[in-house]
Amino acid sequence: MDNINYGLIEKFLEELPENAMRLGMRVLLALLVFFIGRQLIKIVRKVVKNALFKMHTDVGVCQFLDSFIKIGLYVVLLFSIASGFGLDAASILAVLGSAGVAIGLALQGSLSNLAGGVLILILKPFRVGDYIIEDTNKNEGTVTEIQIFYTKLTTVDNSIIVLPNGSLANASLTNISNNPDRRLDLKVRISYDSDLRLAKEALLQMLDEDMKVIREKERLVFAEELGESGVVLGIRCWLSKEDFWEGKWRLTETVKYCLEENGIRIAYPQREIYLASKTQEACNRESENL
Repeated sequence: MDNINYGLIEKFLEELPENAMRLGMRVLLALLVFFIGRQLIKIVRKVVKNALFKMHTDVGVCQFLDSFIKIGLYVVLLFSIASGFGLDAASILAVLGSAGVAIGLALQGSLSNLAGGVLILILKPFRVGDYIIEDTNKNEGTVTEIQIFYTKLTTVDNSIIVLPNGSLANASLTNISNNPDRRLDLKVRISYDSDLRLAKEALLQMLDEDMKVIREKERLVFAEELGESGVVLGIRCWLSKEDFWEGKWRLTETVKYCLEENGIRIAYPQREIYLASKTQEACNRESENL
């Protein structure tokens, strides 16, 4: 037995340099195949992107297909490298197929996101470039990417929000920029002592003079509420989606200047307190008790 063991060890040591050389060559070849394959994958993705853009395909569809092609080609590349080390790709696929139920349960969230991404691209509740508000958690921002599993939003402060496609496809959301125009509603409270007709005429003239306000749509100034501290006026007009936020800030400031120039006082919350004086009879009663 000792002679046999020594023989095996001696044979192993004799073949070790050759086996190590062979393994090293396989590793180098695998690395070479990986780097070449990665460059080919980049070329294929670039060709597909250019073809889709020439066909004027939606940006979200291009991003989704690019992610799908990237993942699929890398899987093929890794299987090819594994087969070079003696692993039978057919056996691996057979094992994965037999374990399909377990893998499906483990990846049900990812599969849900994949299906959600497909639904988003088919139904198009939003596109790349739209500003959306996810109603469940109130996440909002401009859609920058629709990938195979996730959608990326860029907020107004340039932060990135990553949302799973499954939740976006199954939850309600608000697409603010789907239509070219947006309605702007402002409110201002004026004093009861101010001239209501003059205030309405001045504010309507202000809307007429603003060049960004859309002329073809209604412009209204109306008494919305008789509040505790003053009359609440509603101001309504339409702006293009590109000019909405700048127009809102500009008109809010202009409303104040317009009312001040016309002598209209902006009301603020206030209360009047009346102190009732004691009657002579009550004073006499208190003195008798003393």
